[in-house]
Amino acid sequence: MNQGLIISNGRAHDLDWLRVIAIAILLFFHTGMWFNHWGWHVKNNELTYSFQYWMVWSHYFRMPLLLFISGAGTYIALGKRTPGQFRVERLKRLFIPLIFGMLVIVPPQIYYERIGQYASYWEFYKTVFQFKPYPEGGSLSWHHLWFILYLFIYSLLALPFLKYLRSPKSENFKQKCQWLLSSPAALLFIPSILILNSQFLLRPFFPEETHDLTHDWAFFVFYFCFFLMGIICYSIPQLWKAIGNNRKYLLVATIISLVPFYGCYFHFRGLIHLPWDERTMEDFFNRTGIFVSWFTVITIIAYGQHYLNKSHPWLSKISEGLYPFYILHQTVIIAIGYYICQLPWSIAAKYWSICFLTLASCLAIYVLLIRPFNVMRFLFGMRQKRPKYIIFSRVNRK
Repeated sequence: MNQGLIISNGRAHDLDWLRVIAIAILLFFHTGMWFNHWGWHVKNNELTYSFQYWMVWSHYFRMPLLLFISGAGTYIALGKRTPGQFRVERLKRLFIPLIFGMLVIVPPQIYYERIGQYASYWEFYKTVFQFKPYPEGGSLSWHHLWFILYLFIYSLLALPFLKYLRSPKSENFKQKCQWLLSSPAALLFIPSILILNSQFLLRPFFPEETHDLTHDWAFFVFYFCFFLMGIICYSIPQLWKAIGNNRKYLLVATIISLVPFYGCYFHFRGLIHLPWDERTMEDFFNRTGIFVSWFTVITIIAYGQHYLNKSHPWLSKISEGLYPFYILHQTVIIAIGYYICQLPWSIAAKYWSICFLTLASCLAIYVLLIRPFNVMRFLFGMRQKRPKYIIFSRVNRK
């Protein structure tokens, strides 16, 4: 597979398909948060541990996968723009939707969490403009939009590195990366050990039990590593090819890594007993989780590159709507779930109803209220639609 197969007509089709899959995982994951035993804004009256058996794994790779894909996409984006144009594009595509989301999209989530405290949504909404951060009594938060904030910061931080990778000066660095990472073992263990070391250094200062997206630099660096690896891997065609060629080895390694990972988790659930104290088990589980995160991400990338690098008439349309869907989905899940979960249905019926109605509602909002209007497209970080008469005039000139 050569670089011409990786990018066709300016699009990385495998990354587009993987982005669709990653966003679909978020829909299933956040709907599942209604029903598992983990803390969340709102919960169903009946909970189950069965959701956690698949969610615990997806928790460790869903956002790292999205950050890896975003890193590769950011490298592609800079290739079409000057650094100044890139900064402006990031501001429009990321910062504007973040501010809009914090003021309009996220507040309903907090309202449903505190619905008993207010007579109406409008009474609650006034508290947003007190500009007191959530959760200490305030209603201003980015909630799931933390991803957009981080991606905005990552893009600006990585800009000098991106410029370097696109210059002839980087050829020696790329050759060394290719030589260093092209074997399956190196591809698996060098990045994962680097990520693990970053957490060794930072976790003593930012322990997970006091996890806070606003101040947790260990969390910030963890995801930044995946973003940077997406940039590096995609910028080196031979390395990208090696990832796809080694997919079977990567898959085997991922399956093996899940054995100790789930062994620890089953121990925590009381399904098996391992002869170590809880602190040791917690440390081992967290460290194993880092290997599981990287192994799973790079395996998905490898198989996506091999099987999904093909276009489809609907792919560009689906890809265009993914970003608005991401911005909307958690709010819609909570709004719909609040009413569905009051019904005397089984957990399975509630779960699939919330998934389907969220998908249908987000699609309807996108098609009817966002896609046709340039103001809404701007607020949701989409490209502006050009008036048809401009297109016709250009055709006529030709």
